[in-house]
Amino acid sequence: MSIEERLTTEPGSYLLWYFLSRGQDIEVGRLGPQFFRRGWYAYCGSAFGPGGLRGRLRHHLGETAKPHWHIDYFKAYASLRKLWLCAGINMEHDWSRMLVEELGGELPCHGFGASDCQCRSHFVYFPSQLSIRAASSAISNINKIKRYRCHSL
Repeated sequence: MSIEERLTTEPGSYLLWYFLSRGQDIEVGRLGPQFFRRGWYAYCGSAFGPGGLRGRLRHHLGETAKPHWHIDYFKAYASLRKLWLCAGINMEHDWSRMLVEELGGELPCHGFGASDCQCRSHFVYFPSQLSIRAASSAISNINKIKRYRCHSL
């Protein structure tokens, strides 16, 4: 059974972990050209519309012919490695803040993924995979999350 088939249709929050194998400039829609360093990127989002988490993540897990969200521009250059989700609660703002304030993540692009709220960004950079382990522990302490490995996507 594919990851997509195992996803719930309940609303909730998700965290996508991407790996960018080399630093490069990427055009990010209205944000314009941005330089992204080699490393790990966490994209925090929520899915409270039709189809819930499965509906939203179907978009993120597939190829995007016409970019809609900021992450659509980035994902064409990076590989999705991990997917975490938490059904029934909106945690995208709290997770973004926690990744920066408590775990030392950096915001590589102001406004990325946060054009509909007051957050500085929902996209957080970490230079190494060790940060993912710390994030997993911290987030697991406050939410029950499901984790999926996506390295084959």
